Amino acid sequence: MPILPAPYSYHNHSTWSDGTRSIAEMAAAAAAAGLVEFGMSDHYVLIPHQPNNASEWSMPLDRLHDYVAEVQAAQREDIQVRLCLEADYFPETWRELPGRLAGIPFDCLIGSVHYANEFPIDGNAAFWTPLSQEQVDEVHRLYWTRIRELAECGLFDLVGHLDLPKKFGFYPKADLSREREAALDAIAAAGLAIELNTAGWDKPCAECYPAPDLLRAARRREIPVAISADSHAPGTVTAHFRRAAELLRGLGFAATVRFRQRERFAVPLELGGEIANPGF
Repeated sequence: MPILPAPYSYHNHSTWSDGTRSIAEMAAAAAAAGLVEFGMSDHYVLIPHQPNNASEWSMPLDRLHDYVAEVQAAQREDIQVRLCLEADYFPETWRELPGRLAGIPFDCLIGSVHYANEFPIDGNAAFWTPLSQEQVDEVHRLYWTRIRELAECGLFDLVGHLDLPKKFGFYPKADLSREREAALDAIAAAGLAIELNTAGWDKPCAECYPAPDLLRAARRREIPVAISADSHAPGTVTAHFRRAAELLRGLGFAATVRFRQRERFAVPLELGGEIANPGF
């Protein structure tokens, strides 16, 4: 079995949203890859500008309890399958989420921003190509505003793929340091963790989410970090994990975090040797 420096991952997708394999298949792949805990966090998207709040890459909104049951049924002796969810923050719909999620024993709720108003940030490069530089700047600016609001709303445990608008290589030229700093300050004030999302290394931006300078800023604020693959297929459940761990150690992080029943636990970030299964 592979030896992983941080054998926990909570951001992963199945055919319940935009993944390619079932929950059971993803869990089996995670166990074979050496993970100790594997969170299924399929998309739950209350999108305000679509009929019935529906999104083609979200699970059906009326089948959340079926999803929960399937995650719970996927438990294995060789890995802990954690019940997680990736829910989008929209200023128009976030207040509906607590009622819809009430009573469900989640281990981790991931909050993400995929839209700047109606603009699909990570949908396709073709959406970005017609934009002027001023419009590119405004998408990035609004993204950071939404991240700040996400942190302030108090619903989530982990911020997903921070720095997402760089995905297709369209970068701002305006100075957005004020917006980024405000978002990070809000994350720290809310006691949230962020993820080092390794999927960005395989995107056109060729850089993890968030960038190292943002990870440094998070370190200064003592914002904890989890390593996630944001996997949509069995072959990527631990993609770039050692690279991620080496980056974090190089930036001064001594630990990552794991989640259980929405509690967060620090885990020493060991680059050598195998971490034993903690048994819970």
